[in-house]
Amino acid sequence: MILAVAEQRQGKLNRASWEVIAAAQLAGGPITVAVLGQDVAAVAQELAAASVEAVTVIDSPALAEYTADGHVAALQALIGQLSPDVVFLPHTYQTRDFAPALASRLERPLITDVVALKAQDGGTAYTRPVFQGKLSADVQATGPAPHLVTFQVGAFRADTVARGATPAAVKAAEVAIDAGSIRQKPEAPFKEARQAVDLSQAERIVAVGRGIKGQEHIAIAQQLAQALGAELAASRPICDAGWLPMDRQIGSSGQTVAPRLYVALGISGAIQHLVGMKGSRTIVAINKDADAPIFEVADYGIAGDLFEVVPAMIAELNK
Repeated sequence: MILAVAEQRQGKLNRASWEVIAAAQLAGGPITVAVLGQDVAAVAQELAAASVEAVTVIDSPALAEYTADGHVAALQALIGQLSPDVVFLPHTYQTRDFAPALASRLERPLITDVVALKAQDGGTAYTRPVFQGKLSADVQATGPAPHLVTFQVGAFRADTVARGATPAAVKAAEVAIDAGSIRQKPEAPFKEARQAVDLSQAERIVAVGRGIKGQEHIAIAQQLAQALGAELAASRPICDAGWLPMDRQIGSSGQTVAPRLYVALGISGAIQHLVGMKGSRTIVAINKDADAPIFEVADYGIAGDLFEVVPAMIAELNK
């Protein structure tokens, strides 16, 4: 049995939760989805639309705000009750915070940042990038179950989740959380954090690279993003130069995204950038260099001057 852990905040699901369910359905076998928090009945019903065996809810005032201690205690108890063979989680900042502690508490292996899975030697091998995405390694867990696996955001498409003919059963887990044992005391988020954009949730993205030439030309990319209803993003050199804020950076040292549409303007396609966006459903690249690596992953490519191509695209879109 696969236990897929969903992530929610203030009653809103992180899209990576659906990606984890998609990975679980691909792996095969019965699936139970777990969701933690307070007053998460609506979120549980949303998850019940997936083709899974059941949705298990851990609802407690002690889980109203995320803490690593709370999640570790709740999931340790739930795993003890359900005895899954494997636990799937999204590779988000939150999971990266508590999953190592959970694995240590359970004395079980943790395989992180997985981008694919396949049957191998009678078991399952998990593919994860190494050396900043230059190579991939197939990893198999050993030892007693359950094994813990986190999946890179964008590695599996959320829109491929199979839906059930009828909603799955929603069950309340009998897990008691001792609020006094939670050592972390969450504070209100910084204003900067509230202003930051979460590109991993964007449906459309327009990203700019060195080919934009100067900060004064960012406006043309912004106009295209507005015409497409997209978020504006960039490769690392653009953010390092201060032309766009760092929360707009995509790549191995920035955000990992998987939008339905990714438009790359003047981006050569260095491996550090590709690992952050190669999970996009449709990739459109515009670059003067016909041999740019970005064209190797693009679904549609235009070898031309973006300062000629983009205004024409904007004019057509505005019609």
